[in-house]
Amino acid sequence: MSVPTVSIMDDDPSARRGLTRLVKAAGMHVKSYASARDFLDSGNYDGPGCIVLDVRMPDMTGPELQAELVEVEYSMPIIFLSAHADVEITAEAMKKGAVDFLTKPVDRDDLLEAIYASLAKDAENRAHRAKIATIREQIKALTPREYEVMIYVITGMLNRQIAAELGISEETVKIHRGRVMKKLEVESVAELVRLCENAGIPPT
Repeated sequence: MSVPTVSIMDDDPSARRGLTRLVKAAGMHVKSYASARDFLDSGNYDGPGCIVLDVRMPDMTGPELQAELVEVEYSMPIIFLSAHADVEITAEAMKKGAVDFLTKPVDRDDLLEAIYASLAKDAENRAHRAKIATIREQIKALTPREYEVMIYVITGMLNRQIAAELGISEETVKIHRGRVMKKLEVESVAELVRLCENAGIPPT
């Protein structure tokens, strides 16, 4: 598994070097970039790790980079740094999922605390995504009829109602239902409903 990386972006070389030294001294793996564009071109935005991002940079600002990363399948949590306490920018950044917004000159302990929180969030997010991927693979293993029965089950329909809806026997519904529960490794309808919700399949 890849080592979590703290990606630092700041167009000020001295600030970038100082941040890099600070994070390295705390025992973390660091990569630094002079611009948001350099970071995007590197392709290193899907982690594992987190991003320490200056708000005001030429060519592409921190919030503009955040807006681009929102569109990709997954990107690392972001910590914003700014020399200006801009309430509107802060509110928008946090609304889009930023972990923290720190004012320059940044306090060492505040920054490290935010980085640790971001790395923990990233690990949690990745574990959740891995779980969802496993669920979706399990669901893909269902036959078309099993999937169809599953959809009816999570709406709360009884076996006889499903049988009437599909034009098959109640016994056949029971067989398909049992196979669904076994393949998806659940023991109750409530578990099945939660599993489908996690996979993005609502009862319809």
